[in-house]
Amino acid sequence: MFRIMKEYLRPYKLQVAALVLFQVVQAILNLYLPNLNADIINKGVASGDKNEIYRYGAIMLGFAVVQVIAAIVAAYLSSRLAMRIGYQLRRDYFNAVEGFSLQEVERFSAGSLITRATNDAQQVQMMFFQGFMIVLQAPIMFLGGIALALKQDVPLTASLVVILPVIVVVMGLLMGRMGPLFGELQRRLDALNRIVREQITGVRVIRAFTREKTEAERFKGGNDNLYRTMLSVGRLMSLMMPLMMFIINLSNIAIMWFGGKRIDAGGMEIGSLQAFIMYLMMILTSLMMAAMMMVMAPRAMVSAKRINEVRDTEPSITAPEHPYEPADPKGEVTFDHVSFRYPGADDPVLDDVSFTVRPGQTTAIIGATGSGKSTIIRLAQRMFDVTDGRVLVDGHDVREYDPHRLAQLFGPVPQKALLFSGTVASNLRFGDPNADEAQMWKALEIAQSDGFIREDPQGLDAPVAQGGTNFSGGQRQRLCIARAIMRAPKIFTFDDSFSALDFATDRRLRDALKPITRQSAVIIVAQRISTVMDADQILVLDNGRVVGKGTHDELMRGCPTYREIADSQLKNEEED
Repeated sequence: MFRIMKEYLRPYKLQVAALVLFQVVQAILNLYLPNLNADIINKGVASGDKNEIYRYGAIMLGFAVVQVIAAIVAAYLSSRLAMRIGYQLRRDYFNAVEGFSLQEVERFSAGSLITRATNDAQQVQMMFFQGFMIVLQAPIMFLGGIALALKQDVPLTASLVVILPVIVVVMGLLMGRMGPLFGELQRRLDALNRIVREQITGVRVIRAFTREKTEAERFKGGNDNLYRTMLSVGRLMSLMMPLMMFIINLSNIAIMWFGGKRIDAGGMEIGSLQAFIMYLMMILTSLMMAAMMMVMAPRAMVSAKRINEVRDTEPSITAPEHPYEPADPKGEVTFDHVSFRYPGADDPVLDDVSFTVRPGQTTAIIGATGSGKSTIIRLAQRMFDVTDGRVLVDGHDVREYDPHRLAQLFGPVPQKALLFSGTVASNLRFGDPNADEAQMWKALEIAQSDGFIREDPQGLDAPVAQGGTNFSGGQRQRLCIARAIMRAPKIFTFDDSFSALDFATDRRLRDALKPITRQSAVIIVAQRISTVMDADQILVLDNGRVVGKGTHDELMRGCPTYREIADSQLKNEEED
């Protein structure tokens, strides 16, 4: 928390100084008002001097006006500074997450990263807002109240020796129990967010398999866990204020009792007792303000720690000190005895894989599910670093490139066709931000998408829902292909990107792609033999190893694994 404060308040020294000034003014006026009240009673009311009453009354009114102005300005500055910190914290957090590789995203999980960017950042922001309002006034009022209470009456002030330790002990006991609960609360919130995210994303699958009841029970379990934790926190928080008020009111009664005795004995004036009671209330109120901060502080500290944990995580994929900058990239990709094991896995996904993808050629990868086909594309784009061997682009290890520059060489079409909320045009401009309508229509035409887009009256401005859920699976795939075409990359990667297309559309699309990929390397991951049989080079993977390499005809003659896949698919087509 202190690190965040130091980091984000440094540019706003003037505003912080102004806030401190107005808070100090407000606290000093609060401390001086009981003295004026005592003077009205002792010098005005007791003597019946109306002029004195009016004079002190006017002074008090002036103080009240200044106090209101100081409070308004302090609240404005506190709000502005807290909101600014929240804004910058979320911005820097998002930038940190954007730099993560898949390894870091999988480590934290998407649900937890979302919770930290929203709920945790909000907790830190509110802590700063309340802190700016309280943290300066509370100590001034506490220490000043004790000093001025001593000035009014020393024997009565001795009662604070009993009252203050009682309040501190009560607060300490409550805070000691609340601290661990706040950490548990954020973890429960993470878990619930993860469940909700999965259920919203997979709502179609849930309905297709009639798992609504099971998922409702799963949500209920996560919700109940969060409810019980929040209930425990709420009970402690609700207990704090009544206990504090009980102690304060009991202290007030005791002071009035003993103060009355001192007035009867002539050791104290009525106005002084009134002022002393007001100072006592200030002292105890400042402790209540501190208690409010202590209620918020543990949760905010946990939230700040969770945010800093993400911000302090060094991405596993980073640019070298002196990255290689290709002057005239060709797009040749070489896997040189590559082996790869996912973090935490016992067995490698790829084992001693070697091949070369040349510009103007199409390399297809086929194999059973889990054989490592998609992993090859991930390693080529350096979403992960290889465990052994090298991945080369134009003869240079991908680790020599700046990751952003390397990404610009690729036109990826991912296995999961993902579109972003907006319009068709905004999604296509992911590939080329400066593209005109003619270029976009050309890309759609090549991707066999122009037909259903032209049917929409809004054309390129047709809305796209989050994830592209207002399009069919095949339409989403074709729009993703059009987005990759817009980039005009040196290397196209199609990760099972034709699976949702019928055979006729698949054929037309691949024929339309040939003219624009003549100068580019093309890597296709597919399950269908019909998709890969025209490729210049086909790799057959089995349990992470290359068991066949060549053209369709060569593999049909010399690779039993490929021939088995082909025979099974051709047999199914004949039966259909």
